[in-house]
Parts: sequence; structure tokens; C-alpha cells
Amino acid sequence: MEYVDLRSDTVTKPTPEMREAMAKAEVGDDVYMDDPTINALQEKAADMLGKEDSLFVPSGTMGNLLALLVHCQRGDEAIMGDKSHIYLNEAGGSAALGGIHPHPLKNQTDGTLLLDEIRAAIQTEDVHHTITRLICLENTQNVCGGVPLSADYMRAVGQLARENQLALHVDGARIFNAAAALKVSVKDLVAPADSVMFCLSKGLVAPVGSMLVGTKKFINRARHLRKMLGGGMRQAGILAAAGLISLDQMTTRLEQDHIRAQKLFDGLKEARGLILNEPPMLTNMVYFDLTDDVKLSLQQIVDEMKKRGVLVDWAGPRKFRLVTHYWVDDAGVEKALQAMKEVISL
Repeated sequence: MEYVDLRSDTVTKPTPEMREAMAKAEVGDDVYMDDPTINALQEKAADMLGKEDSLFVPSGTMGNLLALLVHCQRGDEAIMGDKSHIYLNEAGGSAALGGIHPHPLKNQTDGTLLLDEIRAAIQTEDVHHTITRLICLENTQNVCGGVPLSADYMRAVGQLARENQLALHVDGARIFNAAAALKVSVKDLVAPADSVMFCLSKGLVAPVGSMLVGTKKFINRARHLRKMLGGGMRQAGILAAAGLISLDQMTTRLEQDHIRAQKLFDGLKEARGLILNEPPMLTNMVYFDLTDDVKLSLQQIVDEMKKRGVLVDWAGPRKFRLVTHYWVDDAGVEKALQAMKEVISL
């Protein structure tokens, strides 16, 4: 059976063009920094985000960890959202491997952290306190519904950081989705940030990899730490070849995924048994909860949807997340809606 896979945009498989480019990629040894395809990808990523330099890393989790390790020393503190990926879903790496103390603040429904709460969280110079070094934002904010943070908000947090001699890191796993939804350039959106991580292997369809961008000094240190963590790859230009197509082609088509997410959202509103989470702005994610009268368990719903050719996964107690991407077309959306309406009625 050919499945409509809505579990995540991480399930995207490379396009035929990517596979061809990977097979033909010119490669070298990236630890020696002489892989020409890696170098081209890093140069392009830095240019697109308006930063001095960038680094190809195996995963977004490693990219975020590297950023925290560069910006903070052991015992330092990083302010972040309580629903952020760094805080919830990266295995506590910054604390375990970097000795960095997380200071979580409540994410608002629009994905933001309140400016006054950020300001109040900055530690004073006191021997009893950790030293605040960093603010982390996530854009789009996944758990809040894939909502994008506006350029005005990003500028406001950047200004707050500068006023307090702090760095600003953006977990921009889906930053191009944010820019597409807001209809702003990604360069303007991340201009206030000292460092940004974004993923090639989610909505941008590449099979592996993420990019970390920042100043040349920042990236030089991140490269050293990447080696320490085992992320120094050799002929990785085979992977970078797909990433170049991601940046050239996939960044310009994300609005299609958002339109299909809106169709999913509108269709699911008509289904009984579902409570839709309506964020201020949809990107490529639709979250919903089950009402009490739905008697099927989460696993039963997953199993029944799979029988109907649709793959879904839950996101919490009685909560689901559906994610659109390159390989979900209009017919797939209709198939998913029909299947969900049938299953919820069982």
C-alpha cells in the first residue's frame, strides 16, 4: 500500500533529482575542509541567512548543542521556552555534556516568551546564582502548533539580549517555513540572532543534515566541538549535494505545504470528536485533541488509520499532530480527512 505519511516532515525521502546529485557529487575530506560540495553548501547557507559562516552537522540536535556549548561555559545558564525542542526533546544534552543550566520560561500560545519574563529571568551578579549567557528561541515553535515568531518579536528579543550582553540562539529547524508564512525574507527574520540552526531533512526534503550559522569565530569553535562530539564526517559531500537542492528549490515551495495544512485543518473542523488547536498562524502542522466521547485508544486510532493508508502519530495524551510536506499532495489530504472521519466514528 502507498501510504500518506503525516507523522512528521522528517519522513521526507530525497527526490530523484537529489539522488542523482548525490551519486554525482564531487567530494573530498570535510575534516580537512576540502570537500567542495560541503564548502558550497556552507557558503550558500551562510549567505541565505546573512551570516558570516556556517557548518554542516549531522542533525538539528547536534547543531543546537554546539551552539549552546559555544555560547556558554559549564555552570552558565540559558533561558529557553518550556515547550522548546532544546528543553524537551534533546535528551538534556546541554546539561549532560555542557554543564549548562536551563532556565525554562512559559511559552505563550503564540510561541513567544514574554519579554518581561525574559528580562526578569536574567540573573544578577551574585555568588549564589548561575550566570545568564544565552536566550534560545524556537521558530517555528513546534509544540505551540508550528507557529512562526514574527520579525518584530525577533528584533525585540535581540535588542533585549544586546542590552544585557547576552547571546541569542535560534532553533530554526523550520525557519524557512516561518519566513514563508510571514512573507518575509529569512535573512531579515534571523538578523537579530547570533547563531541559527536549521534543518535540511525536514520540510526541505534532504535525507540527512542540518546547518549551524553564525560568525566565523563562532563557527570555528563549533567545528572543533563538532569533532569532539563525533560529527566530523569525511566525504559528506554526498549528503551536501541534496542540501544544495534543498536550498535552491525546496525553500521556495513551502507555502504549498501550508495551504495543504489549512485544508486539513478546515476538513478536520467538520469531524466530530476532535478539538482543533488553532494557532495564530498555520504553517505545516495541525494539532488536535480527542473529545471524551472518542473511545478508541491512541494506538487503535494509529492502527485504524494505517489500515486506510494513512500514517499518523500522537503528540501527547489524547493529542495528535499531522504534518504536511513535499510528499503529501491534495489527494493525500483528502484521503487523510476521509480516513480520520471514518476512524473517529468507530
